[in-house]
Amino acid sequence: MPAQLNHTIVHASDQARSAHFLTEILDLPDPVRYGPFLVVELSNGVSLDYLTWRGPITAQHYAFLVTEDEFDEVFGRIEALGLGYWADPHHSQPGRINRRDGGRGVYWDDPDGHGLEIITRPYGSGGA
Repeated sequence: MPAQLNHTIVHASDQARSAHFLTEILDLPDPVRYGPFLVVELSNGVSLDYLTWRGPITAQHYAFLVTEDEFDEVFGRIEALGLGYWADPHHSQPGRINRRDGGRGVYWDDPDGHGLEIITRPYGSGGA
């Protein structure tokens, strides 16, 4: 069997705040405790395991593939919460979404500065 990503650990200053932030935005089931982690399970079996971290947090990037309808729902929650969002990971195109590869994408930050992204088509999959 080829290797598959199973989980990754996400450092957070407050694991409950960060895990619930993600589940609220993406409309995912509530996180589940597993030892020191709060686990956010994604539909493809990969989990983000939030860990409260006492030291400096290095921002990471997490991208989520969604359907067109899910994009509208998630983007609506981003706007309803008044979150800043960008069309690019460098935050140089504020208040915009991108339309790469014939799909849509948008970036926003979690409470610890981790870059979050939703896309409706994988980059490099073709289209305009």
